[in-house]
Amino acid sequence: MSQPEQTSPPRPEDGRSRLWRAVTRPSRGQVVVAVLLALVGFAGVTQVRTNTVDDTYSGLREQDLIDVLNNLANTTQRAQSELQRLEATRDDLLDDSAARQTALDEARNQVEVLSILAGTVPVTGPGVEVRIDEDAGAIQLTSFIDLVQALRTAGAEAMQVSGEGGVAIRVVAQTSFEDAVGGLNVGGRLLEPPYTLEAIGSSDNLVAALRFPDGPEDQFTEDGAELTYDDRDEVRIDTVATPTRADFAGASQ
Repeated sequence: MSQPEQTSPPRPEDGRSRLWRAVTRPSRGQVVVAVLLALVGFAGVTQVRTNTVDDTYSGLREQDLIDVLNNLANTTQRAQSELQRLEATRDDLLDDSAARQTALDEARNQVEVLSILAGTVPVTGPGVEVRIDEDAGAIQLTSFIDLVQALRTAGAEAMQVSGEGGVAIRVVAQTSFEDAVGGLNVGGRLLEPPYTLEAIGSSDNLVAALRFPDGPEDQFTEDGAELTYDDRDEVRIDTVATPTRADFAGASQ
């Protein structure tokens, strides 16, 4: 008679085995607990994010919000007023700069005109060249002075006169003319014939001043001298006068 087979009792399950079995084969209760924990975590994260939202105006009353809007409007208006003030200041500065520049340009033009009249700067421009040769008689001093005055009246801006040998004198308002042995004393220097007078201005006006009846051309003919002229597009007057305080005072009148 055979003996019944004996079985060994099951080995007790250790902690690691139970943990592995819970992870791989969770029970219904464990699933429910996990879902509840996930919901609680999501709610916590949502609450934190909600608390970080800017709630600067969320707790204000309607009147408080109206006051805030009014303050913002007033600030904007003040900023616009300040911008307009700054723009007006800028425009005033630009106007002042333009006025100063205009005054400076006018002063420079005045200095240039006075310098030309005083004969202190070289001048180049259209004009005439007049030549005077003695023929049968000597040139009269009055005829020469009348020639200079006629050209100046016709708008001559600058003049110079030269004699034999090329000695040239700048003719200005204070230039003196005197009779001298052998020629004319112009500005304190002796000039001998023939004479050349160069003048800058409108060629048409200057030529008309030479040719009008009983004018310079006729006067020199009566003196026994010959006056000839050429109108030119460019006349260069390089000689300059040494001005005095009286010269500038007379030129500005």
